[in-house]
Amino acid sequence: MEINQTSQCLMSSCPVRSVSSAVYVLLYVSAAAVVLLTVCGNLLIIISVCHFKQLHTPTNILILSLAVSDFLVGVFVIPISLTWMIESCWLFSAVYCVCFVLISYFLTNISMFNVALIAIDRYFALFSPFLYTDTVSVSTMCIVVLCDWFILLLYNIALQYLNGYYASRVMCPGDCFLVLDEVWSLVDLLLTFVFPCSVIIILYTLVFVLVRKHATAIRELNVHARAQASKSMTVSMKSERKAAKVLGILVSVFLACLFPYFIYTVLGNVIEIEVGSFQKVLMLVYLNSAINPVIYALFYPWFRRCVKLTLTLQIFNTDSALMNVL
Repeated sequence: MEINQTSQCLMSSCPVRSVSSAVYVLLYVSAAAVVLLTVCGNLLIIISVCHFKQLHTPTNILILSLAVSDFLVGVFVIPISLTWMIESCWLFSAVYCVCFVLISYFLTNISMFNVALIAIDRYFALFSPFLYTDTVSVSTMCIVVLCDWFILLLYNIALQYLNGYYASRVMCPGDCFLVLDEVWSLVDLLLTFVFPCSVIIILYTLVFVLVRKHATAIRELNVHARAQASKSMTVSMKSERKAAKVLGILVSVFLACLFPYFIYTVLGNVIEIEVGSFQKVLMLVYLNSAINPVIYALFYPWFRRCVKLTLTLQIFNTDSALMNVL
C-alpha cells in the first residue's frame, strides 16, 4: 500500500463511474467469487493441517501459517480492495484506512517471509536431513512462526506510526495510501522485498540443484541395480522431479504476483504513477492468496484427499484425525 510522494493524484474529486448496471453487478459478482475462493480455499488448508495428525510436520506448520495469512487477506483485504476498485473511490473512513493499510502491509509481509521460511526449511531438510530431523520439531517451528508474526507486526506498526502519513492528507479525496519518504521507501523495499526474495530465489535454486544431483545419482545406480530395485529407484526419481516442479510453480507464481508491485514502488521515486494502475498492481499481490489453494489442489494429492474428507463431513467421524491422507 506504499506510494511515493511524487505519485500524487491530480484529480480534485472521485471519478464518476460510467459503467452500466449489468457490468456493475457482474463486477460485484466476480469480486464475491474471488473472495469466496480465497476464504474457502485457505480455510480448507487450515482445517486439513490442523485436523489430520499425519500432517502435523514442521513444513506443514509453515504451510498453515501461509494459509492463515492468505485467509485473513481474503477476509479483511480483498473485499475492501475490490470495492475500492469498482467504485473508483475510497468509501470508508480515515480510521478504517489506517487499519486497512496496516493489515494489508502486515499480511503481505507475512506471506513473503512464510515463503522464505519454507525455502529455508526445504533447503535444510535436503542438505542435512539427519540434523534436520534431530533439531527441527513441530513445537520449534510453531515458535519460529509466532516470532515471525510478532516481529513483522511490530515492524509495520513502527513504520506507519513513526514515518508514514496517509494519502487523504496529500492526495485526492477518496484514496487510501500510505506515503513514505524516499529513505524509508528504500529501507522498506530492502527489508520486506529484496531480502526475503533473495533468500527465496537463492535457496530454491540450491534445492533444485540438489534434487537434480539426487536424480542423477539414482540414474547412475540404476545401471547396476536389479530390475525390481531399478523400478523402485525410478519411482523415487520421478517423485523428486515432481516435487521440484511443484516447488518451481509455487515460487514462480508467488514472485510473478509480487514483482510488479515492487517495480511500481521503485518507479514511484522517479516518475508519476496513476492511482488506478497502482490499485491493479496491488490487487495482483492480493490475488496470490486466492491462487495458492488452487496450486495445492492441482499438485498435492494429500490436499485433495483432505478436501474430500472435509466436504463429505467424514472429519466428524471418530478417530478421523488418524486417517491416512498421504
